[in-house]
Amino acid sequence: MPPTRAGGAGRAPSPRYRSPDDLTQAQLERFRRHLSLTGFGPEPQLRLLNAHAVVIGAGGLGAPVLSYLAAAGVGRITVIDADVVERSNLHRQVIHGESVLGRPKTASAARTVRELHPEAEVTEIREVLDAGNALRLLAGADVVLDGSDNFPTRYAVADAAEILRVPVVYGAILRFDGQVSVFWPGRGPLYRDLFPTMPGPGEVPSCAEAGVIGVLPGVIGTLMATEAVKVLAGVGEPLIGRLLFYDALTAGFREVPFAPDPRRRPVTRMGAARDYDAAACAVPSADEAARPAASACPARESGQIPPERLRRWRAEEEAPLVLDVREAWEHRLGAIPGSPLLPLGEIQRDPAAAAHRVRRLREQTGAGGGPVVLYCQAGVRSRRAQEALAAADPDTPWLSLSGGYDAWEREDA
Repeated sequence: MPPTRAGGAGRAPSPRYRSPDDLTQAQLERFRRHLSLTGFGPEPQLRLLNAHAVVIGAGGLGAPVLSYLAAAGVGRITVIDADVVERSNLHRQVIHGESVLGRPKTASAARTVRELHPEAEVTEIREVLDAGNALRLLAGADVVLDGSDNFPTRYAVADAAEILRVPVVYGAILRFDGQVSVFWPGRGPLYRDLFPTMPGPGEVPSCAEAGVIGVLPGVIGTLMATEAVKVLAGVGEPLIGRLLFYDALTAGFREVPFAPDPRRRPVTRMGAARDYDAAACAVPSADEAARPAASACPARESGQIPPERLRRWRAEEEAPLVLDVREAWEHRLGAIPGSPLLPLGEIQRDPAAAAHRVRRLREQTGAGGGPVVLYCQAGVRSRRAQEALAAADPDTPWLSLSGGYDAWEREDA
């Protein structure tokens, strides 16, 4: 069966397409293979044309998702993404190209959708989906496809969809691996049954930190689009209660069944914004960061320092030594001004020698005996470097830049 709206989604609008007679000549030609497909046919196609899909993210997963939903004939597509196209996106986000660098991803994605299905209604939302707007942005959806790349968004989507009783097609990628499932309230286990709590800071690297092979989002995003078409058209058996894993290096698929957690309390309202902040337990609040302290760095206890605090600190007379623990090629693409390079691999091979080198750098730069701030791309490698250096030189206060260079750049934007 196709999904029915309930909860906060409100009443479904009257169907625009009631029979194949309502289709234009172009649509009849475009969807001819669906209309004549045994096991599919006119009724499922009409359901697609009357459906509303909300796609979170117009990046690696969003590219194939949006392309195939449009090509399949989904009548209303809302794409949510606050980012602009960067050259580093293009190896995996094939809905964009060099000609749209610097433009909003939603604009590039909407153009592709309209090229594939001119009659589709496309809505661009250039916002970051969070706990404060998730219910509003997902209301009215028949299905949500979550192609986000961070845990706060995933948990906000999951909770809002549970409240609204909207099915979610979930996909995730990292390095050479991907996974897909369908979380449908009332019909099977949901995201929080599988992943009850959000990982802590640094526990799981991001794609920016760990990398991802460019073709992988195409595989996982296409699987997501397939599941969404099944959900909307009311055909086949969606991946409800099943988590599908794909290993690109072995071309292997495996499936893991999972069930609802009988001890879990259903989500009936969105939590506070801080409940969805993956870094809340490690990064000082804005008030704490701004509060004067006897120590030059209020993040000493947590071992992390937020970008805004580091900027203010660097403006003071006794600025700390800041070290880049990424690779040389990453440093070339952009670095915090005046930060020497000391790759994590070199630190881990000989922590004592690395700590000795840092002491010499502090003498040369006049950084004195204060803390040393380490940073990488997203904050994962810098914490590993911090642990290794602290074991070799426990007297030096080692700090990690929360969010890494990505967060530092966002502060500049």
